[in-house]
Parts: sequence; structure tokens; C-alpha cells
Amino acid sequence: MQLSINQLTDRLVASYCRVGGINHLDGKNLPSKRAVCLLTTNLLRLLFPGYFDEKLMHSSAIASETGALLESVLHSLENEVRKSLEYYPPPNLPRKDIRPFAHTLTMEFLECLPRIRELLQTDTEAAYNGDPAALSREEVIVAYPFIEAIAVQRLAHELYSRDVALIPRIMTEWAHSRTGMDLHPGAQIGSHFFVDHCTGTVVGETSILGNHVKMYQGVGLVASSLAKGQQLRGQKRHPTIQDSVTIYAGATIMGGETVVGEGSTIGANVFLTTSVPPRSLVVQEEANVKVMPKKSRENAPTDLIADSVGLSASHS
Repeated sequence: MQLSINQLTDRLVASYCRVGGINHLDGKNLPSKRAVCLLTTNLLRLLFPGYFDEKLMHSSAIASETGALLESVLHSLENEVRKSLEYYPPPNLPRKDIRPFAHTLTMEFLECLPRIRELLQTDTEAAYNGDPAALSREEVIVAYPFIEAIAVQRLAHELYSRDVALIPRIMTEWAHSRTGMDLHPGAQIGSHFFVDHCTGTVVGETSILGNHVKMYQGVGLVASSLAKGQQLRGQKRHPTIQDSVTIYAGATIMGGETVVGEGSTIGANVFLTTSVPPRSLVVQEEANVKVMPKKSRENAPTDLIADSVGLSASHS
């Protein structure tokens, strides 16, 4: 017999009482995921005028349109920041001061936008100069998922650095879902950064990247162990990548004490858990390729064929 809506409601409400860990009832009003995602889109419009709008923006109207958009972003973001501060207030901040503090913090964040644009200019140049397939800088901005991912990360990092809870992570996870690139808002990333293709790339919270770092798809800058879980909070868990390092596809670099020296190259699929000095080349051993006659290949078991082209997992 099919249940009625009232019966379904009773069962679901009973579940809320029985399984309380995934409810958020009668508590602080959390930042709205939908509002933060809309805010992030509008912040991208401020960073890249004319690129994230459906209509052409004329220079004669840039001041008025920017002012109106800034005003809208200010009010919406201030409201979400206030919710964040109420959920996770800074030490020694009286409740009566949360609202004015949210306004001050939001204004400080918006004042960072010109500086963020200067960094994004270097990222765009690095992407264009580093990819022979790029037709123009315009193509890089409108078509490369990397630009959207790093722009959102640089925005979120400013809020993260000011101890704003929840909002930075909502922003970067929104970008992650759109681009396939997971950049934690806590990561410190220098200028002229570029990740070609970018799908599957992960940069953890305590990663530190210097200037002119170039990576390819599937690179992971990850923690060496998550077994201790929350006990590792606040510790340096992810690697440091110095200036002018190139990391090829599928490489994994692990651990908070691991430092990749300036000017180094990390080859594809390398698994690295120790530091390397400047100007190092870290690669797997060459493939052990065995050429089989066509007739033998057709009759050979698939595992034998796989073994014949297997790669050694060691690196130099």
C-alpha cells in the first residue's frame, strides 16, 4: 500500500530525530551555498570585465556598471560573512561587534580585487605563453577551466586568510565541480601559475607554490598521512614547490616536509615523498618495451602484453 504524504512526512521527521548528525536545525544561520555561488560568479565579472557577461561591455559605461555590481556584491557578501562569523566567531569578538566587523572585513576583501587582478594577469600570460595550442589570451580566459579555478582560489584565499569559515571552501568546491581542479583556499600560490588541462589536479591546504610553477593534469600535492585526522589540523601536511618547477601529468608529491627545489622537473607518474635539490630531474626508469610479432600478439594473453610494456615505478 502506497504511503500518503502525511505518513512520509512523519517518517522523515522521525529520521531527523533519530539521525541528528546531519541536521542543522535551531542553530546558527549558515552561509547560503546558492548565494555564495552567485557571489563568486559576480566576483569573476569584476575580475574579468566583459568576459563573464552575455552582453558587450563598453568602456564608457565601465565605471557605472562596476559601481553597481560592487554595491550588490558588497551587500550580499557582507550578509554571508556575517553568518560565517556568527557560526565561527573570532576569539574575543563580542556578538554586538559581529555586524560592523563583517562590514570591515568585506571591504578589506573587496580592496584586494585590483591586486588579485594583477596576479591573474600573470597566470593568463603563463597559460598563453606555455601552451602552443592557445590562439589568444581571450581564448585562455573564456575557454580554459584553469583560469576560472585559479581566479576563484585567489579570491577564496583572501577570505581564508582572514579566518572566514565555510565561504572560501564553498567557493573553491564550486570551481572544483565546474573545472575538475581541486585547489584548496588555504594553498599559497605564487605568480605566473599554470596547470595545462587541469582535470584531476589536487593542491592541498598547506601547499606552498613559488612563482612560475607549471603543472599538468592529474598532479597531486597531498598529505602523507590522514590516519590521525583532526589531530593534524594546523600542521604543514602538503609539499612546498619552489620557483620555476615543472610537474608532469599524474605525478604525486606527498608530505609537509617535502620540498621540490627551484628549477626542478618532476616527470609523469612519479611518486615523490622526499625532498629534491634545485635543478633536479626526477623521472621513472625508461619503459621496458618488448616488440612481439603480430601473430604472437594476437594469441598472447592480455596480462603478458601488459607486462611487456610495463613501467618501472622507481625514480632517479
